Amino acid sequence: MLGLIARRLLQLPLIVGVIYTLTLTLAWAVPGNPVENDEGRRPPQAVIEAIKRQYNLDSFGRFYFSYLDNATGLRWTRDTLSGRAAQQADQARAAGEAAPVRRVFDFGPSLQYDDWRVNQIIGDALPVSIALGAMAMLIAVFVGVGAGIVGAIRPNSLADFATLTVALVGISLPSFVVGTTLLLVFSVWIKAFPIGGWGLGQMILPAVTLSLPFAAYIARLTRMGMLEHLGADFIRTARAKGVSETGIVLRHALKNAFLPVLSYLGPAAAMAMTGSFVVERVFTVPGMGQHFVNAVLNKDLFLIMGVVLVYSTMLVLFNLTVDVLYRWVDPRIE
Repeated sequence: MLGLIARRLLQLPLIVGVIYTLTLTLAWAVPGNPVENDEGRRPPQAVIEAIKRQYNLDSFGRFYFSYLDNATGLRWTRDTLSGRAAQQADQARAAGEAAPVRRVFDFGPSLQYDDWRVNQIIGDALPVSIALGAMAMLIAVFVGVGAGIVGAIRPNSLADFATLTVALVGISLPSFVVGTTLLLVFSVWIKAFPIGGWGLGQMILPAVTLSLPFAAYIARLTRMGMLEHLGADFIRTARAKGVSETGIVLRHALKNAFLPVLSYLGPAAAMAMTGSFVVERVFTVPGMGQHFVNAVLNKDLFLIMGVVLVYSTMLVLFNLTVDVLYRWVDPRIE
């Protein structure tokens, strides 16, 4: 188990590095720059060139390595070990100025939001996206496993047909269609949920919208796994021993049928907590989706790369967590 964790953690920098390189290459190729935005105030060309040099926006190579140096904590470590950080703090205090704030993982300033750093934006918005994704996954697991069990216990029945139909609809419909429909019905017509603001009441509709594709897929995985294991020899043995039907379904069949679901939950949880851009946009959720979409539209490279680095790291860690849980549920799996 410890060997698995160590190997996956050693692979993390390589995977995140590849994602970082591909993302920055694509983002750099997109024309435009936030300092050259036609909307609002446009600084003189000399100022634009100075800003580009200051942030290394005039060279792909310099930006690539300087940003990676700050974001990975290498610069912080180097300055701390060499004493440069303490020297700069002493110089600032001697000049009567506040000591500069040094962050271990510094994602740089936002070129879109004045006087905001990417660390602050992510620190404010990421908990919102995580809360929304966690609630969506709880709904998806509860609904998906329940629907899969019902469909497996009564195959080819009306209940089975209904769950398969709902699963098909949940997978097929885009999130913006489902979200807009729920918003129109429950917020505009019925007025059961508020439209603006952010709180528990405003979290329900976007969480349900986000959970539907995951719930549909979990329902199909659970149903197929339950149908396979309900006809196995160990289930017939359990029935012969007088085990109740509830115990057979929950303790014996579901435990084995849940393994494919568990392997799916890792990337699904990461997608739910980091890939809710469309849902957050529809419901005006103050999460990472709003900032990421705006960053792409305005080519805010610092914010784009900060979000991508955080999300890719979360994805790798979620997959590692699932692998560990997989071994814990069934020690026979290598």
